[in-house]
Amino acid sequence: MTIVPRPWTSDADDFDDYDSFVPEHLPEPGPFLDGHAVLTGRDHAAFHRLTRCRFEERTVYDVTFGYNLARLNLDRRHPDAGYRYAVEADDPRVLRAEFTPTTEFCPQSETLATASFRAWYADDAGDEHEFDRVRVRVAPMHHASDRINDRLAELEEAVREDTPETPF
Repeated sequence: MTIVPRPWTSDADDFDDYDSFVPEHLPEPGPFLDGHAVLTGRDHAAFHRLTRCRFEERTVYDVTFGYNLARLNLDRRHPDAGYRYAVEADDPRVLRAEFTPTTEFCPQSETLATASFRAWYADDAGDEHEFDRVRVRVAPMHHASDRINDRLAELEEAVREDTPETPF
């Protein structure tokens, strides 16, 4: 018996495969990725598979849909939502990740972006990625993106400085 109904659940036919890259089912790269090498094709799919595993280890779940946040990229019902990635132009050891929520008022955006950041930096979340840093931002379509992105920049700086306040 389901205790909490999930009216937005669906079947596997609503999702692309983790090995695929379907641009029309992904958000357009936003301004945080402008001027950088946006991952496409196999590169995008490979990093996203790793992301799925790290999110699973750290339980980065969208509670509205009841699934690992990485699955949002594959959900055909939300083609303008999910993560896009780019290698930073001036430093190939840095990945930029921009999260586009399903709506401009998504109440989970800060929590999901922060949890994503932590999962990518965690030592205990599965296979390591090839990047020294992952910079995370929320797309500007979200009504609180400026505030959220300021907080994400603070987290990023704390990790760079390896201060005692590093939130892990």
